[in-house]
Amino acid sequence: MKTIELNNFIIGGNKLTILAGPCATESEDVSRICAKKLKEICTQLDINFVFKTSFDKANRSSLTSYRGLGMDRGLEILKNIKEDFKVPIVTDIHEPTQAQKTAQIADIIQIPAFLCRQTDLLVAASKTGKIVNIKKGQFLSPYQMKSIAKKVVDSGNDKILITERGSSFGYNNLVVDFRGIQIIQEELNYPIVFDATHSVQIPGGNGTSSSGERKFVPLLAKAAIGAGAKCLFFEVHPKPDEALCDGDNMLSLDDCYKTFKICNDIFKLVNYQ
Repeated sequence: MKTIELNNFIIGGNKLTILAGPCATESEDVSRICAKKLKEICTQLDINFVFKTSFDKANRSSLTSYRGLGMDRGLEILKNIKEDFKVPIVTDIHEPTQAQKTAQIADIIQIPAFLCRQTDLLVAASKTGKIVNIKKGQFLSPYQMKSIAKKVVDSGNDKILITERGSSFGYNNLVVDFRGIQIIQEELNYPIVFDATHSVQIPGGNGTSSSGERKFVPLLAKAAIGAGAKCLFFEVHPKPDEALCDGDNMLSLDDCYKTFKICNDIFKLVNYQ
């Protein structure tokens, strides 16, 4: 499997990598609380850590749903966190015009699942030269990710991560087929990220917003590591029930140590040499 260098660590090697942070940027205080605690946990457990939050979540269920603080303020907060806590950053873009400015701060450019086939967006992300994390659309099979990743490679960038985040199953439900992790690894040979929090989402479950089943996050994360995922993705909040978006499927900051430790222990067993 290919590995990717990021700062002073390797993604896809023999150490677990975790991408984690609030869904959308609510405030600098919430972001800093999460970044500080998550870095402490990952340092203690010897896990690679990348801080994640989104300056804008453009694919909301409702026009009135919370989207974030916007690009300028959101990137300013990410810049402060990157400098103050010495952590790499992952955040998503929704339009090609956002790529270059975002790349000035972010180490990983993330492509949202609903936009993963948008050629112009993939090309723009590729041309930044940063790592590109493509979230697999809920409507796609694992095999279809090969042609999507090829768009990035053909645009001059082979630093790619693929994120599994569940597949649409009937109405308002997602399921995870863990065979997909092995299939994508065999077909593409890139490190696989498993998004444990969006995989328990119930799209549109609250009518004008999504709901979710937070209690299943640790279960799916553990299963994904057992299936061979090299990285985990968690949306995290100090008080998920008070989060401005996706609170129902976010992991509480207080539960992160236990969840990360169990997943890391499984990772060590699976990758024992």
